[in-house]
Amino acid sequence: MTPEQVSLVRASFAKIAPIAPAAAGLFYDRLFSLDPKLRDLFTGDMAEQGRKLMAMIATAVAGLDRPDDLGPALRAMGARHARYGVRDADYGTVAGALLWTLEQGLGDSFTLETREAWTACYISIAAQMQAGAAGQSEVA
Repeated sequence: MTPEQVSLVRASFAKIAPIAPAAAGLFYDRLFSLDPKLRDLFTGDMAEQGRKLMAMIATAVAGLDRPDDLGPALRAMGARHARYGVRDADYGTVAGALLWTLEQGLGDSFTLETREAWTACYISIAAQMQAGAAGQSEVA
């Protein structure tokens, strides 16, 4: 990611953070409407799951300029998600739900540049998680 993209992701997430519970709810509603089978992967309290999601995104956003520090945690999370039943194809569905949620939460400030920055961010995060799911300790 470029420094400008990192800045856009951080600035836009700062606008979403105050509405984190609502954003998480929108995200999961959209995710399950895009692929209802994904609902079966979640057995716990969805409010708690939403808090975990937003905390993970906050951690990832904070660490965008330190990918070497963030990578091991993302790979470990990817390995856990694989054990829960998450498939590679699900990452695309998650991307769609995330971008839609950001668009809903940010409205007109979700510009093309902001969308592209979040897309780059998600691609980077997903690559690390998928590497962890595949049992790889590093991403090339």
